[in-house]
Amino acid sequence: MRAILERLKFHGLFIKLFVVMVICIISIAVSVVWVNLRMSEQLFLDTFSITNSKVIDQIRSNFESFHYSIVLAAGNAQQSGTLKTFLTEKESEQSIKTFSAYYNMTQQMKKIQSNVDAYSVGIAIVGSNGRNYSGNYNFAKPLAQELKESPLTLRAEAEPKKLMYQLYKDSGGTLGNRPTIVATKVLREQTTGQQYGMLYITIDENDFKPFYSSFTSEGNDVMIMDPEGIVISSNRSEMIGQQNAELLSLAREIQQDGLDLKKVSVGGKDKLVLAEYLPSYDFYLVNMIDQRYVLGQMVNTRSIIVICLLIVLAALIVVFLISRKMTRSLTLLARQMSKVHLRNFHNYVNVSGSYEIRQLSHAYNYMLNEMNDYVKQLVKTEKEQRTAELAALQQQINPHFLYNTLASVKFLVQQGSKEKAEATIHALISLLQNTISNVSETISVEQELVNLKHYVFINHVRYGERIRVNYYVAPDCESCHVPKLIIQPFIENAFFHAFNVKGEGVIRVLVSRESQKLICEVLDNGEGMDVQRISEAKSKQRQGSRQLFSGVGIANVHDRIRLLYGDDYGVTIQSELGEGTRVRITLPLVGIQ
Repeated sequence: MRAILERLKFHGLFIKLFVVMVICIISIAVSVVWVNLRMSEQLFLDTFSITNSKVIDQIRSNFESFHYSIVLAAGNAQQSGTLKTFLTEKESEQSIKTFSAYYNMTQQMKKIQSNVDAYSVGIAIVGSNGRNYSGNYNFAKPLAQELKESPLTLRAEAEPKKLMYQLYKDSGGTLGNRPTIVATKVLREQTTGQQYGMLYITIDENDFKPFYSSFTSEGNDVMIMDPEGIVISSNRSEMIGQQNAELLSLAREIQQDGLDLKKVSVGGKDKLVLAEYLPSYDFYLVNMIDQRYVLGQMVNTRSIIVICLLIVLAALIVVFLISRKMTRSLTLLARQMSKVHLRNFHNYVNVSGSYEIRQLSHAYNYMLNEMNDYVKQLVKTEKEQRTAELAALQQQINPHFLYNTLASVKFLVQQGSKEKAEATIHALISLLQNTISNVSETISVEQELVNLKHYVFINHVRYGERIRVNYYVAPDCESCHVPKLIIQPFIENAFFHAFNVKGEGVIRVLVSRESQKLICEVLDNGEGMDVQRISEAKSKQRQGSRQLFSGVGIANVHDRIRLLYGDDYGVTIQSELGEGTRVRITLPLVGIQ
């Protein structure tokens, strides 16, 4: 794999030219396909509204025929004196009279039933005197008493002049939760308007569905909705009885704006929605079509894609051959020039090929001559600059640290703690000696820990011993050499930032070996910080917003290690709010005996 990658890098220009041509060809092909599909879609939309309007008209005609039959039956029931007598007179003690009333009512109901014999409907009546009747039960229909006790009776009584169509779902009665559409009509006196009964004409939703089911198919759905957005009937049975406010809003918008159709996105799919208001039923007839599915039936997308792919493949072969021929000479020159290794400016290229390539070869060889002189001077300058940067990083002392430390010594002397004052001065002298000494000097881990303990001692004198520091050093690491004051900035950072809220805690310093590397870790159980605070802290250190004791901030320690040992070494920080902070310093194994 590596050899293949090495070979490919000399063909960069050819690859770029070829990729550009591939992108152009594919873009053109995709554009053609897209335009073709969009034109097909537009043609579909132009013809769809005309065709589907006729379909909607046919469905509406089926509904109106059924409604007309219901109106005739309801009108006959309203005008029947026999039914009125049956529903209003009191129960007679004479069985013959009662039997006669039931017989006459049954004959009258058969006449009314003849108006709707073309449909599989049932008719039921309930009177104010408590009498009821349920007729034509060749099919399972809800009983009159069940209908009377349902909420649809209350809604019908609220609008007594209106013939209402409502959805009835039996929740444990005779129908086993089968949906039924019920036409309700209040029977009342023509003159006084007093109610004396209720007429129910019921049709199973499965018998209601044929009014439109012949116009449905996969991807072409019909929903009948009431004014509250409840689906009364649909070819998708799972939607029946569910409220769909979004679909109701679309239906109303189409009606109010006089739109032929509306394109919407439902469930991530493009849909075409048509809607028609059926005033006789007070229903919305909604037709929803899956645009992608219908277009897929009209347009053979797979054939179009296959043809385009064949055209693109042929064009790519031609482009490949032409581009390869044009860039071959440049590839040979690039392979020769690549033999100039890193920091080796004496590998000159052979001058050959076309006029343009020979001119490039002469220019490159001349550049190498000039580069050799320039690199010698640049290397010397870089060494001097690097030494100066390291010296500047290490030879800085925070005057506030000195001031506060000397003030603490003065206070100890005044308090008579001469031994503690002497120890503090000794610790400060040791720190100063290590700060201003030779920049290139390194010290052992053992000596670095001595310096850390001096620094911690001074902080305990200044601020008290609320923060404890523990040291864990592997015996085989004590002789390893590290740059001076490489751990101290992280101890200081923990002292001044990790326990602002908790007030006290523990800092642990761990030194160990891992493979061929020296690992120094500083852990605290303080408040921790998030990644953003860590980034801000690094940024502030670069801007010099806070100068630590040695002048080497957290970010500068990382930069200092990379300058001394390379990119494989440096500092990583892990921290979580409330969980503390872990600083990991990776160094090479130096000075092991």
